[in-house]
Amino acid sequence: MDHSTIHLAFDGGTLIITGPNPERLATLPYCRFDARINVYRAEAIHYRALVEHLRREQIPYKDEARAYQPTAWPLRTSRDPFPHQTEALETWWNAGGCGVVVLPTGTGKTFLAILAINKTGRPALVVTPTIDLLNQWYGELLVAFDVPIGLLGGGYYDIQPLTVTTYDSAHIHLDRWGHRFGLLIFDECHHLPGPTYMAAAVGSIAPFRLGLTATPERTDGQEGVLDGLIGPIVYRREIKELAGDFLAEYQTVRLYVELSPEEEAKHIQAREQYRGFVDEHGISMGGPHGWQRFIQETCRTKEGRAAFQAYREQRRLALAAPAKLGVLQKLLDRHRQDRVLIFTNDNATVYQIARRFLVPAITHQTKAKERRHILDCFQSGEYPVVATSRVLNEGVDVPAANVGVVLSGTGTVREHVQRLGRLLRKYGEKQALLYEVVTRGTSEEYTSDRRRQHHAYQ
Repeated sequence: MDHSTIHLAFDGGTLIITGPNPERLATLPYCRFDARINVYRAEAIHYRALVEHLRREQIPYKDEARAYQPTAWPLRTSRDPFPHQTEALETWWNAGGCGVVVLPTGTGKTFLAILAINKTGRPALVVTPTIDLLNQWYGELLVAFDVPIGLLGGGYYDIQPLTVTTYDSAHIHLDRWGHRFGLLIFDECHHLPGPTYMAAAVGSIAPFRLGLTATPERTDGQEGVLDGLIGPIVYRREIKELAGDFLAEYQTVRLYVELSPEEEAKHIQAREQYRGFVDEHGISMGGPHGWQRFIQETCRTKEGRAAFQAYREQRRLALAAPAKLGVLQKLLDRHRQDRVLIFTNDNATVYQIARRFLVPAITHQTKAKERRHILDCFQSGEYPVVATSRVLNEGVDVPAANVGVVLSGTGTVREHVQRLGRLLRKYGEKQALLYEVVTRGTSEEYTSDRRRQHHAYQ
């Protein structure tokens, strides 16, 4: 062993740094003394910064942390990238191969990632939020590269130099495999911030990192954490910039319905009861912990439980107003030649629609094979209408869909943009149309205004 050299080793999602001069080790960036084993240690995510520091200061070191070598990944497809894909790749690479690319659904984020794998020339791990997306990425990588593709998650445990996994699996296993990949690709990277999923980024030494998303903003404001885990946003294009050339042209229409006099009276009574309880207890429902406090307070007394039931009743009347189904009937008649996706906020409404209009439903309870069958039949036109709750908001490729009907949803901009994104993938000369059905005189009007605070709806 060369006793003048600093040694780097990978250990359970961290780096162990040893050498002959403890004073020198103490000055290295990100290193902390671990008294348990009498060595210096750093989180694996700091591998690149640490190596760059050693090189810059001309400090001799031996790298036993990295368990991979540069690897050429020739593409076996001759597809030409779109201009925005070329720009995004070049911008990301010029930023040091670290950062987030924000592109609308349907504009080729997967192919951009394939180009990044090719350009980086390192073993790569793609991290996805769902099993459906894991399978989609697996298929795309098989087509793009003439090599075995690994799968980690969904019942598979096969690690290859090119591997696809899920956030759930990555944060569990990267303490063992975090030194085997030089490039991390986080699909739908807005999922990454958080104490568990974050471990997938922290426990890997990968010096190159690419985040992909259409909507980086989070309701908890934690999107800023991505800067330290992946890198800053290096390239961003919005729906209106790409509509026409690379996305379908689209329109958004807001339709209003009224509560019946009896429903309106029930709604007012329930809302006054719920709001009275909230005001009496000084709860700010718009604050960061408002909902949590409301739940805590309503659990404690009979009055509180009644207030919670009142909250549910006024919300049910607003989101599932019977008049909405009448509007839906007219829209389905009008668009009987189209491919229609119906979005709701809850499963009960989905199943109600399925029974009344005899259309297939997809919820989180739908098994994977049934879901795949329904979507295949929707794409072929055998099923022209599908009703769903939130499970199709992201990560589903349904190019034939050209009409969407939002009967209810949350107030988040992300969800509304994701639902619009389901319709925007280019498919022939289709024109996309998104309807939003809103109940007048209820909090849903405010919710609608809030979720439309995105330039795509301006």
